[in-house]
Amino acid sequence: MIKYLPTLFLLLLTTYCEAAIVKGLVTDDKNTPLPFATVLIKGTTIGTTTNAVGQYQLDIAPGGYTLVCQYIGYRKTETTINVDAATQTVNFILLPVNLQIREVVVKAGGEDPAYAIIRAAIKKRAFYQNQVREYTCMSYIKGTMNMKGMPEKFLGKKVDKEDMGVDSAGKGMVFLSESVTKISSRMPDKMKLEVISDRKSGGGFGMSFPAIISFYDNNVSAVITQMGPRGYISPIAENALAYYKYRLEGEFMEDGRMVNRIRVIPRRKHEPLFAGYIFITDNDWRIHSTDLFLTSEYQLELMDTLRIRQTHVPVSGDVWRIKDQVLHIGVNKFGFGMEGNIVNVYSDYNLHPNFPAKFFDNTVIKYDSAFDKKEAHYWDSIRPVPLEVAESRDYHQKDSTAQANKLAAMSGNTLDSMRRKQKPVKVMDVLWNGVNRKSYFRRDSAIVSHDIRLTGLLKALKYNTVEGLVLALEPKFNFNLGEEKQLKVTPYIRYGLSNTHLNAYTFMTYSANSRVRNRYGRNDWTVGGGKRISQFNPDNPIDNIANEFYTLFLKENYMKLYENWFAQLQYSRTFQTNDRLTAGVRYESRIPVENTTDFVIFKNDKKQFTPNHPEDLANVPFNRHQAFIVDLNFRFQPGQQFMELPDRKVPLGSKYPTFELSYSKGIPNVANSIVDFDKWRVSVFDGMNFKLFGEFRYRLTAGGFLNDRNVQIPDFQHFNGNQTFYNTRYLNSFQLAPYYKYSNTAPFFVTANIEHHFNGLLTNKIPLLNRLKWNLVAGSNAFYVNGQNNYVEAFLGLENILKVLRVDVVAGYQSQDDTRVGVRVGFGGVFGNLVRP
Repeated sequence: MIKYLPTLFLLLLTTYCEAAIVKGLVTDDKNTPLPFATVLIKGTTIGTTTNAVGQYQLDIAPGGYTLVCQYIGYRKTETTINVDAATQTVNFILLPVNLQIREVVVKAGGEDPAYAIIRAAIKKRAFYQNQVREYTCMSYIKGTMNMKGMPEKFLGKKVDKEDMGVDSAGKGMVFLSESVTKISSRMPDKMKLEVISDRKSGGGFGMSFPAIISFYDNNVSAVITQMGPRGYISPIAENALAYYKYRLEGEFMEDGRMVNRIRVIPRRKHEPLFAGYIFITDNDWRIHSTDLFLTSEYQLELMDTLRIRQTHVPVSGDVWRIKDQVLHIGVNKFGFGMEGNIVNVYSDYNLHPNFPAKFFDNTVIKYDSAFDKKEAHYWDSIRPVPLEVAESRDYHQKDSTAQANKLAAMSGNTLDSMRRKQKPVKVMDVLWNGVNRKSYFRRDSAIVSHDIRLTGLLKALKYNTVEGLVLALEPKFNFNLGEEKQLKVTPYIRYGLSNTHLNAYTFMTYSANSRVRNRYGRNDWTVGGGKRISQFNPDNPIDNIANEFYTLFLKENYMKLYENWFAQLQYSRTFQTNDRLTAGVRYESRIPVENTTDFVIFKNDKKQFTPNHPEDLANVPFNRHQAFIVDLNFRFQPGQQFMELPDRKVPLGSKYPTFELSYSKGIPNVANSIVDFDKWRVSVFDGMNFKLFGEFRYRLTAGGFLNDRNVQIPDFQHFNGNQTFYNTRYLNSFQLAPYYKYSNTAPFFVTANIEHHFNGLLTNKIPLLNRLKWNLVAGSNAFYVNGQNNYVEAFLGLENILKVLRVDVVAGYQSQDDTRVGVRVGFGGVFGNLVRP
């Protein structure tokens, strides 16, 4: 039956389109339009919501009805109509509710009557939270975002207002979308969304996923976790009285029941709390409606304000559900001012759906095969919230432009225009900014491109004590081969002015999307070869910029290198589940190199550079030799959930951790190879969000050598140490450990990296830190090989500094050295977690 739902739904829509149209305007007694008011047929959930200028439209079959119009803070109004014409107008004028105050005697030191109501609502919270064990409903979503202003430049670059679709003043609609989605839910945590139709102004994916917000939950998620990773405490949560103050501002009668208007007041700033109003009915103590908001003072991130308005209505007997929900978004960051609304209209609730067995599988979002092929008349027939003039204009202009671009995509004029649009290459592009050039051509009714990118020559400069100043050329070529196939060619050329060595090599990667037994995946073949210079630790624990700073300014050369002629072949299969299998072979002719320069910017006679051969491995010889190695790696995450598109499935993640297994085999007597070893490693890592109590992240690893008959330094087990002032690999490094002191060929080792991000817990009570939204992070890193080779460090830090930075104070307890204490700087926070490697 489930597979016929889209067809049945479209059939119903066809019948629905033949119905009459009832439309009108909802205003207050001063003729001011009331935005997002609820209009529905009495006794049903069939209804609509007014748009931002108070207009509504309702398509219903001929007959007699009672229309109900309600708006938070206004008296519900009913009118009886007889629908017998194709179109008729019914306007509503809503009057403010006459709030009455109970005659309650509050003694000195007593409390407001609101507290008794809230306590009763808290007692009933769990009942209403679990009252409906499963249901289905339809959700219409309209999302808009308007730009109110923007700077002329951002981060030193001119803002292209035309590309963003705004006028010269930086104003205009930048996002508009609509969708119809069927929601299927079963307690406690099963949900499936079936996107029937989806539309975005100008084309592309719209906003198809309903923002399901329940204030019956103790912890409320506000749209996406990045806006508040701790969630927000509901005004009727079990412990709400410890976080909120309440004031009864009046009560009014509606449909024979008393409704209490209660003001919600956070007790403290910088806690994840709402402010505003919640309306609770007398005697049954359920939520009637809400008008609550969050601000940046209450741990809202990315936005300045988020207002949540909900209207709850009876669905069946004693069951009430959300009829409509409006999210108003306000953003004013870095000179960009934006306002937007996300309107959700829910209808057709079925509280006894009788889901078939295995209905809830690993597909949580499914798009109908024709979700993006609906014509304008379809949307006009099913849209419960009328378009505003600006929205109609936006659809017309952007859809027309997109269609014109599509029709013109194959014309010679279009090709010439795209070619001419590329700005000429300037000297500063070659030296610093970099060059990005595209070559456009036709293929199968579309225009595609090849492109070349060149890193700025000055940015490509490097310096180390082996090569001295390095001149490098780092181009990248990307060829579009059609049918989801690509070829990437990345040659590297570098010349050391001090050691006069030229190193040049190339990698070529061929990628093709494919299906195996109707399962989508990607195959990547990589072949590479040439002569290069490499760090002894293949994880490259120190990057070029850090090494250059420490070498030139502090006379500390941490980067240890060797040269190698190499050839490599690797195959990788990324499965539909996002699991990845990688297999490869590599051959290296390894050549030791020595320091050839001691140039520094600031001379320091008290220091001298260390040899290029790692001092901690001075007793391990490294002579020229050959190595032939086979590598296998498998990374998987069980319980993967998916978004199912008409032609493929896209993985969305899982509640389970990710596992990674690796095996490397050094094979002797192949092309003069001398290495002979078997090396294995198993890792498990994950992040767990405990909401109010923060997020816990970890990585656990075990490994070792099954055979170590001949292991050369590049093949040792190296732990990613860090002797510089900054760190970026928090869950895959040791912040104070030396780079090679603990390298080994032991049969077994274990490592543990753990950290807890408090996300505002504790620091929200510390003055200044709470205003700056700097958050506490704490954790520990450790490894154990044996009694003489082990290491533990603990750290405490602050993150979300300027939204991107993190600073840790670290104490390292080392088996082979004295205890060290240091400070490390890296990325962490709302944006820092995005840019961190």
